[in-house]
Amino acid sequence: MEWLEWFDAHDFEFARQVLQRGTAALYLIAFLTTVQQFPALLGEKGLLPATELLKHPRYLRSPTIFKHWRYTDRRLIALCIVGIAIAVALIAGFPQLGPPWVPLVAFLAMWGIYLSIFSIGQTFYGFGWEMLLIEMGFTVAFLGSDQVPPPTTILLLICWLVFRLEFGAGMIKMRGDRAWRNLTAMYYHHETQPMPGPLSRQAHLLPKWFHRVEAAGNHAVQLVVPFLLFVPYPVGSIAAALIILTQLWLVFTGNFAWLNWATIVLAFAAVNDRAVHAVLPFIPTDLGTDPSRFDEPGLTGHAPVWWFVIVIAATVLLLVVAYPPLMNLVSRRQLMNASFNRWQLGNAYGAFGSVTRARIEYVIETTNDDPSDPDAEWHEYEFLGKPGDVRRMPPQWAPFHLRLDWLMWFLPLGRGREPWFDMLLIRLLEADEPTLRLLRKAPFGRDKPRAIRVLAYRYRFSTREQYRRTGQRWMRVLEGVLVRPISFQSGA
Repeated sequence: MEWLEWFDAHDFEFARQVLQRGTAALYLIAFLTTVQQFPALLGEKGLLPATELLKHPRYLRSPTIFKHWRYTDRRLIALCIVGIAIAVALIAGFPQLGPPWVPLVAFLAMWGIYLSIFSIGQTFYGFGWEMLLIEMGFTVAFLGSDQVPPPTTILLLICWLVFRLEFGAGMIKMRGDRAWRNLTAMYYHHETQPMPGPLSRQAHLLPKWFHRVEAAGNHAVQLVVPFLLFVPYPVGSIAAALIILTQLWLVFTGNFAWLNWATIVLAFAAVNDRAVHAVLPFIPTDLGTDPSRFDEPGLTGHAPVWWFVIVIAATVLLLVVAYPPLMNLVSRRQLMNASFNRWQLGNAYGAFGSVTRARIEYVIETTNDDPSDPDAEWHEYEFLGKPGDVRRMPPQWAPFHLRLDWLMWFLPLGRGREPWFDMLLIRLLEADEPTLRLLRKAPFGRDKPRAIRVLAYRYRFSTREQYRRTGQRWMRVLEGVLVRPISFQSGA
């Protein structure tokens, strides 16, 4: 039947493998970061305890198992271990060997677990890529198993997700900051981005004409190329390749958690097997039509009716929730990283609608001397990723997500100190071990310091001449004192 032939996308088998295994790999990273960070940030004794939020269920942004199953750090970790086990199985491809409902259940289980965590994650889970991971997990769940061809409708809906990611980001830039419109935004971006990487300084020091080309290329890839994803081979595959190459540049020059890698994985929804073979000749073009895949009884090369019904139902659901983000894209008051339902499906995305011109870093210092003594010796706490030591090369952490470091970048951009930050200072005064594990270095290790203070510095990358002369990758100037010396004795 002709309609069934259209429904079965036999020539996108490589795309399905990348989508399923790539999405599972990102969930694995998300669960690992949760195990490592959630107890200290949001656990029973965290900076923003989730137990306090759960006392007021009306403030929960999504359904969560912890609403009915009392939260403890041990239960959270147990739930993450289940998610990790499922993710590893999907990466290995074991569920995909069975009937199509097996990977469906596996992906929906990961989706439900992470949705439960996200719901109580508060500001530490308030990033656009958290919603993105949830939505892509749900959508990819309906790609089926190796026993059936990839469904065309789901691949198109994944392309629609990439469209929202890219076009939404492009429009928010054009509407948000004239630096994007006059092509000067990249003069600042590499230096002021939240989490610079090892190559960020080198990218920043490139000539201004290159940065203008960067901005123009960004506009082309985000405002024009996404429309081409829906054009048949080879145009759609070329469009996906352009998006992938752009995202790889961002991977090499920054640390945006799993945002770039998620976009790369999703872009493969438009990559035809023939395009893969053209680039990688050792990969055959008949991955999805190889008759040997359907030698077993019951495998006909077409999706069974029951699976067709499930996929069409999911397609209708995702089309219904597509209306609000579509209207958001054409709205003059476009929302960035917004959800329109509690299930985090059909979200609005976008990033860097405005570009920060100056980089302000809050540096936390401690001493064991009398803090009132002008000659007191102060030592800095070092974070895992955020700039601090002016000689240290910015490390590469992405796709691992350092939530505390990210919020430290946002803090100077806000209207004042956040409750979690005040609690962080208290935990440092206590030498709280789970909190210290989120840092690269505590000056006095597990010993409690006498006092703490917070200074505000303006950071900028050193020029090549300054680096040769000083060995510093960053130059910094003191802007002021954010928090004067505090201790338990002083009433902190």
